[in-house]
Amino acid sequence: MPVVDYKNYCKMLDRALENKFAYPAVNVSNVETANAVLEAFARAKSDGIIQVSIGGGKHASGMVANSAIGAISLANHIHLMAEKYDINIALHTDHCTAANVEPFMKPLIEETKKRRAQGLPNLFNSHMFDGSDIPLEENIKISKELMALCAENEIILEVEAGVVGGEEDGVNNEDVAADKLFTTPEDMLMFEEALKDVGDRYMLAATFGNVHGVYKPGNVKLKPIILKEGQDALKAKYGEDANYYLVFHGGSGSTKEEIEETLEYGVIKMNIDTDTQYAFTRPVVEHMFKHYDEVLKVEGEVGNKKAYDPRAYLKKAQTGMAERVIEACNVLRSSGQTMGRQ
Repeated sequence: MPVVDYKNYCKMLDRALENKFAYPAVNVSNVETANAVLEAFARAKSDGIIQVSIGGGKHASGMVANSAIGAISLANHIHLMAEKYDINIALHTDHCTAANVEPFMKPLIEETKKRRAQGLPNLFNSHMFDGSDIPLEENIKISKELMALCAENEIILEVEAGVVGGEEDGVNNEDVAADKLFTTPEDMLMFEEALKDVGDRYMLAATFGNVHGVYKPGNVKLKPIILKEGQDALKAKYGEDANYYLVFHGGSGSTKEEIEETLEYGVIKMNIDTDTQYAFTRPVVEHMFKHYDEVLKVEGEVGNKKAYDPRAYLKKAQTGMAERVIEACNVLRSSGQTMGRQ
């Protein structure tokens, strides 16, 4: 079952933590981007995570403009296609804010509940609650309620302590105070205290200067040591066997060295969206420039159907995105780490 069950998802995360690598968690919004990620993981012999955001789900639903329905559609496609690959895939939803819990996350959890009653696998393996736009105490309170709901259905919850700067998929933190970009060990411990007895495990997106969107290396000052300080505080309070399953958001433009340092401190999942969006679009632009007079009916001509057939350029886009995901697998050290078909 290439879309993993709860037991094997936990096994994936444990293997990453123990062996100091992370899974690329790649956002998708249509069939082509989903197929690109599946292809990349298969070629890299890497297990991995495919995720759908509120905006990605809305796009996938077309005129219906319903993020939950679009996410269900994409998840069903991935479940079907993943059966043809010899790697393990986990399905995740990204950046659900408090305002979107009712219209987005809860309908997806309910869909999983219905599937489980029919003996079918979970629709999604994990969901992210992004409480960065509300007070910390409220963030923790909602996180605890959602984790209990997820635990009932063998779903892993991802929570966020701190704020990832920039703008991503409708979550705008471009004007946030600089100190909010750095999670403190005390903040991280507050999540542990609230969540440790609610379910088996959770993932924590702790921030260390991360910024969503596009920036050049050096423009954002990351402090990965913050992650180590959080892990050290956890071990000091709960023993050497205690660990956070950390998530790296807003990594576009990060250096290889910065990424590798985070792996040493317990990052087991790194979100990838901006870079793969560009990798998908770049071949389309090249195709249009190269075949300008074929994709347009210029000066009364008829064009060239082979050039303007969407399959012609979307296949190139899919290949371009797949190459970028393989690069991510290599940097995150997940290449060759597949557990094999479970």
